[in-house]
Amino acid sequence: MTALTPDEQLIKSRHRVRTHGEVFTPRSMVKQMLDLVKTELETGPNFVDKTFFEPAAGDGNFLVAILWRKLHAIEKRYQPAFWQTETLFALASIYGIELLKDNHQAAQDSLLDIFVEFHERAGNSCGPRTNLYRSATMLIECNILQGNTLTGLDAAGDEIQFSWWHRVLNEPGMVHREPFSLSSLRNSSTGKGMFDFALYESYEVCRVEHVYKEVKANV
Repeated sequence: MTALTPDEQLIKSRHRVRTHGEVFTPRSMVKQMLDLVKTELETGPNFVDKTFFEPAAGDGNFLVAILWRKLHAIEKRYQPAFWQTETLFALASIYGIELLKDNHQAAQDSLLDIFVEFHERAGNSCGPRTNLYRSATMLIECNILQGNTLTGLDAAGDEIQFSWWHRVLNEPGMVHREPFSLSSLRNSSTGKGMFDFALYESYEVCRVEHVYKEVKANV
């Protein structure tokens, strides 16, 4: 049986369990599961950019644990001059969907808290008016969405859309944003080969610290 720490809460109410099947994963189990992908998270080639997707994010316990491991791996493997850029790319690699509004907000808040805490401890300015904070906030808002993974619709009833954040070859710190829908991702992964006729915004290549500006490309 998995041991719980004193402050852990696996259910919020019986009603939520009955209605939504909501049961949280114990931290010890999260650790055991992430240990299985330790190489991808912390030491393997391009570990910063390895993508993780949580289709039922809850209050973000898996997402926070993934980000925490990536941040500390960056701290060990990169010089401090690269921490701001690399931690933003790490944040850009983490995706999640959560059905319930309070859990969704908690997941977003927890990711931002751990990101800010890392940089404040490192002596990097990460207040609300900095490019670092604004871009971290924007990446979290774009990557961690409220919606229904089964239907592919967000809280407003629209199709769930994410963005890829591609590094630009031979241009360190530069990123190219490429929007996509959850349904297109599903179709490609199942080999259906269906065309995606959705019209997406097109964005200018920019430094990852400036993604919050969301500068549209001239097309």
